Amino acid sequence: MHYKHLTAIIHKEDDMYVSLCPELDIASQGENIEAAKDNLKEAVELFFECASAEEIEQRYYGETYISSMEIAFG
Repeated sequence: MHYKHLTAIIHKEDDMYVSLCPELDIASQGENIEAAKDNLKEAVELFFECASAEEIEQRYYGETYISSMEIAFG
């Protein structure tokens, strides 16, 4: 069994929480933060179970960085 550390970005959208794994561009959602993260984990695991090695290699962005930035507007 192989293990990878992947990123889960979660934000609230209306009454749901949307989760995104930017390394694979896979998204899911849930009624709360934990559900959104669990559903994303399940979606990513299903992707690895079903995808070919070529598809995994094509979609996987090995280096992903999350950062904040300050923007002036108005």
